[in-house]
Amino acid sequence: MSHAAVALVVLTTMALVTGSGPAKPGQGFGGSAGDDGHFEMTAWRAQMLADSNAAVAPEEQLVDYRRAVACREAAAAWVMANDDGSCGAGADTAGMADCGEDSVLLPMWVRERETPASPWGQWRQIDNGGCGVDALPVLTAEDFRRLPIPAPALNVQPAADWVLVNKETIVYTDPSPVTLTTDLLGYQVTVEATPIRFTYDFGDGGRPLVTTDPGAPYPAFETFHVYRSLGTRTITLTTEWSGRYQVAGSPVWRDVDGTAQTTATSTPFEVVERSSKLVAELCTAVPTPADCR
Repeated sequence: MSHAAVALVVLTTMALVTGSGPAKPGQGFGGSAGDDGHFEMTAWRAQMLADSNAAVAPEEQLVDYRRAVACREAAAAWVMANDDGSCGAGADTAGMADCGEDSVLLPMWVRERETPASPWGQWRQIDNGGCGVDALPVLTAEDFRRLPIPAPALNVQPAADWVLVNKETIVYTDPSPVTLTTDLLGYQVTVEATPIRFTYDFGDGGRPLVTTDPGAPYPAFETFHVYRSLGTRTITLTTEWSGRYQVAGSPVWRDVDGTAQTTATSTPFEVVERSSKLVAELCTAVPTPADCR
């Protein structure tokens, strides 16, 4: 691949900060170039995802990122290449590290502005690029936990507004993996979240049920609880998720170093006591037979 072919990758911008100023630990990446032209990496991990949708409309962005070839000027300063990948007069890519096969690293550049109406500042380099997977952003556990993973449904049997005391109340859920997409420093990332542990709190002060079994409905049920006292109860299901992700353009799936949790709560129901008796007719008859009352 020629230098021109890797001239410029324009990335979808994410507003990581609401103001301007140089990147700080936790807000960007850092690096420096030695006198011999080789890069020394001193990267720190940025907090890439905002609490909801990190991406904003282009006209509202305060921070703009691009990956582009770095050009070394005569004064040994590195500047971003032109839009066509060329370097200005007296500057070239000599001494820049490469990844083999005539392909060079594409450092990350950033420019900022005070408000959407303000002019953009100068481009400055904030990382040194990398080869293959090394050049790709990392989805951290914090990023994973910010994703809108939908809580799996909490199913309760009997599916009514009451359950019987001293009888099994059955619970089960859906163990299907969930696939989401998000932006991470301008890269599209596919994330697969898989439920790995389920914790049921039955709302009666007893020990929660912690299991890797998602359960099943009657009659093949294995996850259940027996209430020993009457009263109003709710059940809360906490699901723990593991994750893996794939950055667009890379065939590699990488594991998330951490887990996420979701919760789902049932509607309140009554734990009741019922007695049985023989009746002359079906209690579903209309009008209801007198001995069914």
